[in-house]
Amino acid sequence: MNTLRSLAIASLSATTLLSSSLAFAQDRDGWPSSFTVGTASQGGTYFAYGSGWANFIAEQTGVSGGAEVTGGPVQNMALVHTGDLAFGFTTMGPARDAIGGKSPLAPGMPLDNTCAMFPMFETPFSMAALGSSGVQSISEIPAGTRIGFGPSGSTSDSYFPRMMETLGVQFEPRNGSWADLGGQMQDGLLDMIGFAAGIPVPTISQLEVQTAVNVISFTQEEADKLVANFPVSEFTIPAGTYGSAKEDVRAVAMWNFAVANCDLPESFIYEVTRLTMENNPRMVSIHQSAVTSIPENRDKNTFIPWHPGAARWFAENGYELDPALVK
Repeated sequence: MNTLRSLAIASLSATTLLSSSLAFAQDRDGWPSSFTVGTASQGGTYFAYGSGWANFIAEQTGVSGGAEVTGGPVQNMALVHTGDLAFGFTTMGPARDAIGGKSPLAPGMPLDNTCAMFPMFETPFSMAALGSSGVQSISEIPAGTRIGFGPSGSTSDSYFPRMMETLGVQFEPRNGSWADLGGQMQDGLLDMIGFAAGIPVPTISQLEVQTAVNVISFTQEEADKLVANFPVSEFTIPAGTYGSAKEDVRAVAMWNFAVANCDLPESFIYEVTRLTMENNPRMVSIHQSAVTSIPENRDKNTFIPWHPGAARWFAENGYELDPALVK
């Protein structure tokens, strides 16, 4: 009897293992052999966050992946829509334009094969000038000031020049990667940089090591005017975020979300979402801005359709989503 019982148990165990293996294989059916995430230029938060996140997901899933330098959210939305990139990072302004057929890269074509995966962080719009410039406020910016706004087509380039015009600033715009613009400012070829990037912005932190930097704070009136005219909300950059910021810095910000091509397998996106949402300490170790990459901030997405895989993870863990946004 004992022998028969042992054989029965062994048979049951083998069946269970086989079933589990089949389920695992089925869950991975259609998974890509590799993935790429569209970030932005080197020296910016997207690239730092994306490089670390891609390595984490690759390590945990066994699917090789990496970050790609791009022009930022506008280009990412287009490349994820076409499937040239599996994943991309975007701010909500360019995402709304892309889904609504207003992307400057594809006018009139809705780039709607992009689905939300998870919330990332708020992108503050902040400004920095060399300490030697003496500029400490928006009102002190001289006419004709050379201001760098990041890569062409980036969130910063798409919105910051218009914000400056709204505040009455007369300037000469410049474009380039954040790292290049930081080098130009240090060399005196650029007067200021208008950043739209998660904090701390690597370029500012690196500049501070070399020279004195003024991180410019908006006045309450200036912030109110920007909130009234653009899809942003008021934001505070805490004192100490940068060595030169001894007090809180008033800024405005726009939310960021990670998006995926909607055709990717549900099980794959479920696992990617699960790993990201259930391992926030690991995410924060990748970049400080990931402290807000938590499921509670899912409600900051009000128009990007959720990928079914991401929606399943949120539903299983008690986080409600707008049913109208679930693919």
